[in-house]
Amino acid sequence: MSISKSQLYELCLTFIQNRIENIEYSLQQARQASNDDTKSSAGDKYETTREMMQQEMDRNNKLLYEAGQQKIALQQVEKAEGFEKIKNGSLVITSEGSFYISISAGELTVDGEKVFAISQASPIGRVLIGKEKGESFKFNGKDYLIETVM
Repeated sequence: MSISKSQLYELCLTFIQNRIENIEYSLQQARQASNDDTKSSAGDKYETTREMMQQEMDRNNKLLYEAGQQKIALQQVEKAEGFEKIKNGSLVITSEGSFYISISAGELTVDGEKVFAISQASPIGRVLIGKEKGESFKFNGKDYLIETVM
């Protein structure tokens, strides 16, 4: 596998920064819509719209907080090479796919190779943590063999 962990780290960082920018934009749009809405003769409509905008801002604030927490978690990823046991920061190649233990960023592709960026708290992340090269495990009805831990 020619993918380096630094490439995967950068892809995850770009993923989370884009997510934060999108949430901030949505939050800005909801604030602007709330401020632009003027009270009309239909007072209930105004209050309903304002409440909907407030709910949207609350939801976006929560998403922004969670994205910030993901960025902090990514910054804590170990960058050292040659782990024996799988831990946060490991790149794990199995018989059924490759996994980068960092943040939940989904499928990443580098030079045509696919790697799933997963959190150590994800279901498969919890199974992988602490395992070593050569170990096997079953997940969602599939048998996995850990071929490499980097």
